[in-house]
Amino acid sequence: QLTLTNQLCDVVMEEWKRTPVATCEALVNSMPKRVKASWKILDEIHLKAYIGLLILAGVFKSNGESTSSLWNAETGRAIFPATMSLESFHIISQIIRFDDKRTRLQRRELDKLAPIRELWDKWVERLPLLYNPGLNVTVDERLVPFRGSCPFRQYMPNKPAKYGIKIWAACDAQSSYACNMQVYTGKPSGGAPERNQGLRVVLDMTTGLSDIVCDNFLTSYLLGEELLKRKLTILETIRKNKPELPKDCQRMTACWPLVIFHNIIDVSAYNAFVIWREINHDWVDGKLNRRRIFLEQLGQALVRPHIERRRSLPKTSAAAAMVKEIQATQPRPAVASPPQGQKRSRCQVCTHRNDCKTSTRCEKCNLFICKEHTYTICTSCSQ
Repeated sequence: QLTLTNQLCDVVMEEWKRTPVATCEALVNSMPKRVKASWKILDEIHLKAYIGLLILAGVFKSNGESTSSLWNAETGRAIFPATMSLESFHIISQIIRFDDKRTRLQRRELDKLAPIRELWDKWVERLPLLYNPGLNVTVDERLVPFRGSCPFRQYMPNKPAKYGIKIWAACDAQSSYACNMQVYTGKPSGGAPERNQGLRVVLDMTTGLSDIVCDNFLTSYLLGEELLKRKLTILETIRKNKPELPKDCQRMTACWPLVIFHNIIDVSAYNAFVIWREINHDWVDGKLNRRRIFLEQLGQALVRPHIERRRSLPKTSAAAAMVKEIQATQPRPAVASPPQGQKRSRCQVCTHRNDCKTSTRCEKCNLFICKEHTYTICTSCSQ
């Protein structure tokens, strides 16, 4: 909640509303009838459930596995179909956007990061507000793996992924908390390469910080002088071919905005882990896989509200059992029987095999529901 705030979710949901109605209808109509009946317009709970599934896929080391395998009854995990259908997950992945597509071309002429600039800037602004770094801060580059089409994709042969989106990061040297980040978008279209890039990056990333550690790519004599004026210290490696050295010392998804969004989720999840450990020092003390435990609990917490409000059960028995178990712990609204003579219809929760007909409707969602899937509680408890 601290790193991915409601304001950031609002940016995604606002752009979702701008998606052409015909596009949404075509995707929804391609769903099976059973899934289409329970489909809702994207809201905060729906979006956080989607993010939770992305986190859980990483926890289970399944981020490279096909979604059809993750949702499969035999090879997948029950938490995925229990949260939402595979079709719903695909629709969100296809429609999710982070800017107004109608003005994108105009903004892109001045800013290559235009498709996700608003979300990125709002997220980066919050990073230094949540954590006070220690005395030492490191500044270095990070390559987010990506081989699709992107105007500023970088080739870095010394990195494991080699191709991707380069991001400058300033992190606390002890906890690795990301205090500031900046996407490298390359030189301007038709413009000259940037001079003194290392100087500019370090000064941008370290405002308000103290001792700085960086590698030889960012190091320069001018940087040392500028930091000295600001009463900051720097620990750095320096290339032997720098002209300032005396001679006797001379001795590197197919949709890139979505890739950056996934990187935001990854960094936010790690920053949340650092903050949680600072507040709860004794949490799962002695465990070596604390981060994995935290991410698994985080993913489950994000998907749980969406599971609690599911109207229909998944087809697989394991996922259906998980939905029933979670929903059984939640208070249910009272169900009122309609007057006699009202039409009957099949229960929306029962499987097609049972085909249970009923005239009772849920007071909250107004769907037909049989006695087997209803709970009777008083009005006081329902509140």
